[in-house]
Amino acid sequence: MTKAVIEAYYSAFNRGDVEAMLALLDTDVEHHVNEGGIRRGKTAFAEFCAHMNHSYRERLTDVVVFANEDGTRGAAEFVVNGEYLRTDSGLPEARGQRYVLPGGAFFTLKGGRISRVTTYYNLQDWIRQVSA
Repeated sequence: MTKAVIEAYYSAFNRGDVEAMLALLDTDVEHHVNEGGIRRGKTAFAEFCAHMNHSYRERLTDVVVFANEDGTRGAAEFVVNGEYLRTDSGLPEARGQRYVLPGGAFFTLKGGRISRVTTYYNLQDWIRQVSA
Protein backbone atom coordinates (compact mmCIF):
# COMPACT_ATOMS: atom_id res chain seq x y z
CA MET A 1 0.00 0.00 0.00
CA THR A 2 2.84 2.45 0.79
CA LYS A 3 4.28 2.21 -2.70
CA ALA A 4 0.81 2.70 -4.20
CA VAL A 5 0.25 5.87 -2.13
CA ILE A 6 3.60 7.35 -3.17
CA GLU A 7 3.04 6.39 -6.81
CA ALA A 8 -0.41 8.05 -6.69
CA TYR A 9 1.22 11.17 -5.17
CA TYR A 10 3.67 11.45 -8.07
CA SER A 11 1.02 10.64 -10.65
CA ALA A 12 -1.05 13.53 -9.26
CA PHE A 13 2.06 15.75 -9.29
CA ASN A 14 2.67 15.01 -12.97
CA ARG A 15 -0.98 15.81 -13.77
CA GLY A 16 -0.73 19.08 -11.83
CA ASP A 17 -3.55 17.84 -9.61
CA VAL A 18 -2.82 19.48 -6.26
CA GLU A 19 -6.19 18.41 -4.82
CA ALA A 20 -5.36 14.75 -5.47
CA MET A 21 -1.97 15.24 -3.81
CA LEU A 22 -3.63 16.87 -0.79
CA ALA A 23 -6.05 13.94 -0.50
CA LEU A 24 -3.07 11.63 0.08
CA LEU A 25 -1.68 13.72 2.94
CA ASP A 26 -2.30 13.46 6.65
CA THR A 27 -3.91 16.60 8.09
CA ASP A 28 -0.74 17.37 10.08
CA VAL A 29 1.70 16.59 7.26
CA GLU A 30 5.25 17.88 7.63
CA HIS A 31 6.83 19.04 4.39
CA HIS A 32 10.60 19.32 4.67
CA VAL A 33 11.69 21.41 1.71
CA ASN A 34 15.13 21.12 0.12
CA GLU A 35 17.46 23.59 1.86
CA GLY A 36 14.47 25.18 3.57
CA GLY A 37 12.28 24.95 6.61
CA ILE A 38 9.46 22.66 7.57
CA ARG A 39 5.93 23.49 6.48
CA ARG A 40 3.26 21.95 8.68
CA GLY A 41 -0.27 21.09 7.62
CA LYS A 42 -2.16 20.75 4.37
CA THR A 43 -2.76 24.50 4.05
CA ALA A 44 0.96 25.27 4.09
CA PHE A 45 1.55 22.44 1.61
CA ALA A 46 -1.13 23.80 -0.73
CA GLU A 47 0.41 27.30 -0.53
CA PHE A 48 3.81 25.84 -1.42
CA CYS A 49 2.31 24.01 -4.41
CA ALA A 50 0.62 27.22 -5.62
CA HIS A 51 3.93 29.08 -5.39
CA MET A 52 5.79 26.33 -7.24
CA ASN A 53 3.16 26.10 -9.96
CA HIS A 54 3.41 29.88 -10.46
CA SER A 55 7.19 29.84 -10.94
CA TYR A 56 7.92 26.40 -12.38
CA ARG A 57 6.50 23.74 -14.68
CA GLU A 58 7.88 20.32 -13.77
CA ARG A 59 7.36 16.73 -14.78
CA LEU A 60 9.04 13.80 -13.07
CA THR A 61 10.35 10.85 -15.06
CA ASP A 62 12.13 7.63 -14.17
CA VAL A 63 10.30 7.51 -10.83
CA VAL A 64 11.32 4.53 -8.71
CA VAL A 65 9.53 3.98 -5.38
CA PHE A 66 10.78 2.00 -2.40
CA ALA A 67 9.02 1.07 0.86
CA ASN A 68 9.93 -0.66 4.10
CA GLU A 69 8.23 -3.90 5.11
CA ASP A 70 5.79 -2.43 7.64
CA GLY A 71 4.64 0.30 5.25
CA THR A 72 5.50 3.23 7.50
CA ARG A 73 8.33 4.66 5.40
CA GLY A 74 9.11 5.02 1.74
CA ALA A 75 11.38 6.77 -0.69
CA ALA A 76 11.40 7.77 -4.33
CA GLU A 77 14.12 8.63 -6.80
CA PHE A 78 13.33 10.52 -9.99
CA VAL A 79 14.48 12.95 -12.66
CA VAL A 80 13.00 16.46 -12.59
CA ASN A 81 12.35 17.88 -16.08
CA GLY A 82 11.41 21.49 -15.64
CA GLU A 83 10.93 24.96 -17.01
CA TYR A 84 11.60 28.10 -14.96
CA LEU A 85 8.59 30.30 -15.72
CA ARG A 86 8.72 33.26 -13.30
CA THR A 87 11.56 34.57 -11.16
CA ASP A 88 11.55 33.13 -7.65
CA SER A 89 12.75 35.41 -4.86
CA GLY A 90 16.50 35.20 -4.28
CA LEU A 91 17.13 33.06 -7.36
CA PRO A 92 18.35 33.85 -10.88
CA GLU A 93 16.00 35.63 -13.27
CA ALA A 94 13.53 33.37 -15.06
CA ARG A 95 13.58 33.40 -18.85
CA GLY A 96 11.85 30.10 -19.58
CA GLN A 97 15.04 28.10 -18.98
CA ARG A 98 14.73 24.33 -19.05
CA TYR A 99 16.51 22.10 -16.58
CA VAL A 100 16.97 18.40 -15.86
CA LEU A 101 18.25 17.18 -12.53
CA PRO A 102 18.02 14.14 -10.29
CA GLY A 103 15.93 14.33 -7.15
CA GLY A 104 14.60 12.21 -4.38
CA ALA A 105 12.16 12.20 -1.52
CA PHE A 106 11.60 10.38 1.74
CA PHE A 107 8.18 9.68 3.21
CA THR A 108 6.58 8.67 6.48
CA LEU A 109 3.08 7.23 6.31
CA LYS A 110 0.52 7.04 9.08
CA GLY A 111 -2.84 5.37 8.63
CA GLY A 112 -2.29 5.07 4.88
CA ARG A 113 -1.63 8.80 4.44
CA ILE A 114 1.62 10.70 3.95
CA SER A 115 2.56 12.38 7.24
CA ARG A 116 6.02 13.55 6.16
CA VAL A 117 7.66 14.26 2.84
CA THR A 118 11.28 15.40 2.61
CA THR A 119 12.50 16.46 -0.83
CA TYR A 120 16.12 16.65 -2.00
CA TYR A 121 17.84 17.92 -5.15
CA ASN A 122 21.09 19.70 -5.91
CA LEU A 123 20.25 23.41 -5.78
CA GLN A 124 23.69 24.42 -7.08
CA ASP A 125 23.22 22.20 -10.14
CA TRP A 126 19.82 23.82 -10.76
CA ILE A 127 21.30 27.33 -10.42
CA ARG A 128 24.11 26.42 -12.84
CA GLN A 129 21.60 25.14 -15.39
CA VAL A 130 19.26 28.15 -15.27
CA SER A 131 22.16 30.62 -15.21
CA ALA A 132 23.83 29.22 -18.35
